[in-house]
Amino acid sequence: MNQDRDHNIVVPDRNSQSHTCKESCPVEEKTETDGGSGHARYIGSGVHEDPYIVVWDEEDPENPYNWSKTRKWIITMQLALTTFTVSFSSSSYSGGLEYIVRDLNVSDELAVLGISLYVLGFAVGPLLFAPMGEMYGRRIVFLITVGLYTPLHIGGAFARNIITVLIACGILSHTSGTALTNAGGAVADIFNPRERGLASAIYAAVPFLGPVIGPIVGGFVADSSLGWHFNFWLMLLLGAISLIMGYFLAPETYAPVLLRRRAKHLMQLSNGTISYKSKYDIGRSTSFMKVMRVNLSRPFVFMFTEPIVLLFAIYISVVYGTLYALFSAFPIVFETRRGWSAGVGGLAFLGVGAGISVGTATASIQNTIYQKAMDKSSTGRAPPEARLHMAMMGGILVPIGLFWFAWTADPPVHWIVPIIAGFPFGQGVCQILQSSTAYLMDAYEIYFASAIAATIVLRSIFAAVFPVIAPTMFENLGDAWGMSIFAFLGLACTPIPFLFWKHGKAIRSKSKYAYKESESDDTS
Repeated sequence: MNQDRDHNIVVPDRNSQSHTCKESCPVEEKTETDGGSGHARYIGSGVHEDPYIVVWDEEDPENPYNWSKTRKWIITMQLALTTFTVSFSSSSYSGGLEYIVRDLNVSDELAVLGISLYVLGFAVGPLLFAPMGEMYGRRIVFLITVGLYTPLHIGGAFARNIITVLIACGILSHTSGTALTNAGGAVADIFNPRERGLASAIYAAVPFLGPVIGPIVGGFVADSSLGWHFNFWLMLLLGAISLIMGYFLAPETYAPVLLRRRAKHLMQLSNGTISYKSKYDIGRSTSFMKVMRVNLSRPFVFMFTEPIVLLFAIYISVVYGTLYALFSAFPIVFETRRGWSAGVGGLAFLGVGAGISVGTATASIQNTIYQKAMDKSSTGRAPPEARLHMAMMGGILVPIGLFWFAWTADPPVHWIVPIIAGFPFGQGVCQILQSSTAYLMDAYEIYFASAIAATIVLRSIFAAVFPVIAPTMFENLGDAWGMSIFAFLGLACTPIPFLFWKHGKAIRSKSKYAYKESESDDTS
């Protein structure tokens, strides 16, 4: 007997010929090479009331888990590029804020609003595109949204007033959100739990690395003869490269969609005389409106009914919002207080960037810990909580970096001191997002895109609000206490990964959607 490990479907031996059973029948596919009707023997009777249930074969080459490592990593790099493009574009605009204020004759607060509108759109896009990716496939949603996102930068490139700039930023963000949700879902689609540690770490780090590089590049572009408008052309170029690479390199990866297509193909081969249905569609409504209602509401359902999603959404939102607050705080600290230019001021983010790079490198340590947990497990699968060690470390580093920066930001303290403070903050932020992303992948599996969409909605709201309120906080409280507020928020969230490391298994056991393992699995 064979076993479908993910869905506990018992598969009898090849010699069995029965199609009358509903619980266990052969999962053997015979397709005629002459282009004939094709026939597959699956669980079921092949009639409308009892269709054959289409599942993956043991070594099915169409199962994304069975694709070659080379193909998986090509797809991962393409996904990382797209995610980088979107996150880079959300912050490169900030490099030209000084010139936008001067050229368009607007206030600092109004100019910063462009960042907020761009990031706020990340909260709206995933609500629509994450469930649509789970309904129709990740590839088609990616091509449509990135295809719209890319040319929309032309509006900002030719803008001659702040209204045009703000509209461009707002519309752009709505179409770019798919990169932050469906890309992570695709990583979970193609890598099994043992393999996905490094891939998920790269995917998780890129949304933070992009915003760090954006102000550096955007600042020097704005300082040059090209001017701040050219930042939009640069975003367009990156979007076009991502779209072209996605078209040629990124196939459909979502298992429910792939099996649904196989079932449809098999029905066509039989001229509709034999009924097939994907195992994921058994008991699922075929009403478009009902499916949309369920899928669009699922991120909110997760937010308010899944403690894991809610608390990690809050944690990720605090550190992500704080990162975006630096886009308005750094110009105050380094350009206003120290008289640096926009381009040189962008270099202050190098400390954060170096920390993010080191944080990404620590993924190998987390992977080693996770694989040891797999070896100890009686089922060969480690509990999701084995992903949380780096998040616990990062939770300690974030408030250290923020308090350090807060009380060394202003002269006469040497400028290198607050820049170095960005290192532990960047490393901690990266480790928190890496671990939490991998944890959500393992805990929610095929529902990961909806789970991560819930976190993206909340973190986008924080990232939109924090840059707007930061200048006021710095003005009224002073630089030290203004930044300390963010440090205290990070400190308050520090216990969250420790909580789930200790009690995550018990919490998951009560969830409708989360993965559940046997009592013998060890979380240590």
